[in-house]
Amino acid sequence: QVQLVESGGGLVQAGGSLRLACAASGRTFSSYDMGWFRQAPGKEREFVAAIRWSGTGTYYADSVRGRFTISRDNAKNTVYLQMNSLKPEDTAVYYCNAGGERSGSYYSLDYWGQGTQVTVSI
Repeated sequence: QVQLVESGGGLVQAGGSLRLACAASGRTFSSYDMGWFRQAPGKEREFVAAIRWSGTGTYYADSVRGRFTISRDNAKNTVYLQMNSLKPEDTAVYYCNAGGERSGSYYSLDYWGQGTQVTVSI
């Protein structure tokens, strides 16, 4: 079992940056791959980025590759999402997720945070 709490969202102008954090409870955090997803109004939740349990492998959606960076600190039970060069289309509620890897792809388990709102203005 793992519980997740996101923070760091807010309002930022286009071209700006934000850093999201997801704090996890439980002693098994380091055994999970971790991911970030987002959901914009009227749209389905979509994958943003993921990182292997060891921190040695990362995955990104094409829409954020080169602008977002996922990282983790297993000593602090925390995963981060550094978001640079933000665009209005990045506006969404961002969710943290615990999951795993299969055949080179991230899969999500049913462990989700409550989400944090990111709004990017023109």
